[in-house]
Amino acid sequence: MTGIDEAKRPASRSPAGLLTRPLQPYAEIFKIPGAWRFSVAAVIGRMPMSMFGLGTVLLISAVTGKYGVAGAVSAVGSLGYAFTSPRIARAVDSHGQRRVLLPLLAVFTVATALLIAAVEFKLPTWAFFVPGAIAGAAMPSLGTMVRARWSVLLAGSPRLHAAFSFESVADELCFIVGPAAVTLLATEVSPASGVGVAAVLCLLGTLWFVAERGTEPAVVRPERPASRAGRGGRTGRGGQGGRAGRAGRVRGAPAPGLIVLAPVYLLLGAMFVSIDLSTVAFAQHFGHKPLAGFILGAYAFGSATGGIWYGSRQWGAPLEKRFAFTLTLTVLGVATFWAQPNLITLTCVIYLCGLAIAPTLIAGFSLLEAQARPGRRTEAMSWLSSGIAVGVAAGASVVGFVIDAHGPRFGYGFAAVCGAASATTCLAGLRRLKPVDGPAPAGI
Repeated sequence: MTGIDEAKRPASRSPAGLLTRPLQPYAEIFKIPGAWRFSVAAVIGRMPMSMFGLGTVLLISAVTGKYGVAGAVSAVGSLGYAFTSPRIARAVDSHGQRRVLLPLLAVFTVATALLIAAVEFKLPTWAFFVPGAIAGAAMPSLGTMVRARWSVLLAGSPRLHAAFSFESVADELCFIVGPAAVTLLATEVSPASGVGVAAVLCLLGTLWFVAERGTEPAVVRPERPASRAGRGGRTGRGGQGGRAGRAGRVRGAPAPGLIVLAPVYLLLGAMFVSIDLSTVAFAQHFGHKPLAGFILGAYAFGSATGGIWYGSRQWGAPLEKRFAFTLTLTVLGVATFWAQPNLITLTCVIYLCGLAIAPTLIAGFSLLEAQARPGRRTEAMSWLSSGIAVGVAAGASVVGFVIDAHGPRFGYGFAAVCGAASATTCLAGLRRLKPVDGPAPAGI
């Protein structure tokens, strides 16, 4: 289906071959007709995930001087995204990406314009929350949709591992470039330009993505449990059995492992935001607050490096064990942040710790892709993004008080506690993370 020859090729022993060998799996997946176009479009379209929240804070705080209100509006948007993302993903699985993304994009664009207007015209602060919440809830989640496309194009191929790895590296690229770009725009051009550019990137990238119809997954109706279908068949149209059959089609989680992975990713979200805020406070403690962005960029760069390396290899270990191992490595690294004596050692350690992040996220998405029930793949993967979003919102509200009361080292301690809870949850539920053979079972 993909046109990729999976046969083993002789490895080049030339210096150039040794340098390019890790990139060979990525070159192969982009030989698929249309692959590079929808993937690049998705990178552009999901830049707002690293720009919109920060841009909202910079816009509102610059115009009103109220950081509390700015943070609250941003948090409401994040919670709106977390609440609607699985539901939108379910609609995508049922009706197709194009039919859902176009109206969703229109809502997001209009809501963003109304948010900017409300702030610039200095309307009452309550007027910021409505468009902020709607914009956050309607932001297209292209990360899960691009992975759904790869899942169809590379179904049954070992190169799916490389495709998921590339998308995780692309996520890290967004988090390296996005925050720096939105800060520069909001501070050097105009307060509204950060949010405005994020919305334009989302608009252009999403329109390009939906235009690539040749790679859009076909709609697959979720399977109905046999017992429900049997009752529906005996009762006939319009009877109670028919309604029970319709209910049966959406009953249960979209993947068995979600009951473990959702809390794991929620705790990871709390860990990530605690590291972000603690790093800003740590850099400020040493009198070099502007370096916080560089240090966090090193964290994301480490993750991108680890993701490229991880995706270039074929692994023999079971997927769930790889996930548990890389997650544990990540948490062990985070547990050392509080003890770093200065910014130089923190930067070195945070880069090394970042090497395990992308492999962890890649394995998590791969687990759900392998377990997802027919017709619910996008919905399954969207729950991970929602879990992180809820964790970020909840973690930010807690770690801020911890840092104010006890300083950044205790903030790093809180991050380590969240990470340890995440790893413990994973290890306790490891049995549920094993990829299933054939269609996922009806119950969790």
